[in-house]
Amino acid sequence: MLAVAIGSLSFAGAQQLRTPSPSPEQTIKQGFALSDIELTYSRPGIKSREIFGALVPYGKVWRTGANNATTLTFGDEVTIGGTKIPAGKYGLLTIPGADEWTFIISKQTNVTSPSAYKESEDVVRVKSKPTKVGMVAETFTMQFANVKPESIDLHVRWNDVLVSLPITANVEDKIMAQIDNLMNKDNRPYFNAAMYYIENGKDLNKALGWLDKAVEQNPNAFWIHHQRANTLARLGKKAEAKAAANKSIELAKTAKNDDYVRLNEELLAELK
Repeated sequence: MLAVAIGSLSFAGAQQLRTPSPSPEQTIKQGFALSDIELTYSRPGIKSREIFGALVPYGKVWRTGANNATTLTFGDEVTIGGTKIPAGKYGLLTIPGADEWTFIISKQTNVTSPSAYKESEDVVRVKSKPTKVGMVAETFTMQFANVKPESIDLHVRWNDVLVSLPITANVEDKIMAQIDNLMNKDNRPYFNAAMYYIENGKDLNKALGWLDKAVEQNPNAFWIHHQRANTLARLGKKAEAKAAANKSIELAKTAKNDDYVRLNEELLAELK
């Protein structure tokens, strides 16, 4: 009995061996629209295996990675395949095919095998054409690409195959609602509202009016005077644009900001 007890104690005290995961997990958090998208998945390697149509069968639901389920968490409402998807955590599944893939956004966040998948929990399905790329990706890779204010693509890449899932968000309506709301507050965001109008091709005269108000709020802000000069130039008001640029240079020199001195000098050269 003593020998058995000693053996049990030695086994219990032994340390567990830790080794690298053959399919390490990755979490990506990408700023998009007015919030973030978070992707969590595991990354298997090719390891001299035949991948699509073999290791990953065609026509069957795939967890889109290895080990645990693949998930997407949206910080705000997005649109995929024409379907609006509320903020929250979802499962990302795919059905690979030689000529066409199906992306599935599911309410299920724990699917690790085709038998666990329930089509009734689908939020949306989207078809996508795979493309062959020249450089082989040894490790299964997903990443966000073509990041724009209202659109982003999720790229799925393994071996010589690339498949893309487009995601969009309605940013403009939310920003315009914020502007309308905040312009009724005491501390109004004149400069930010003006810049949004300028950068998105909206009413420049309205933007100029907000820049005038922003100058009143912060008379020594050389960057505001510079944007005011740019806006005046775009409106064809050269004399006023030159005056605003020179004022910005004066204030930028006082603040020892050479970058804005240069930017205004470049604008003045264009206005000659």
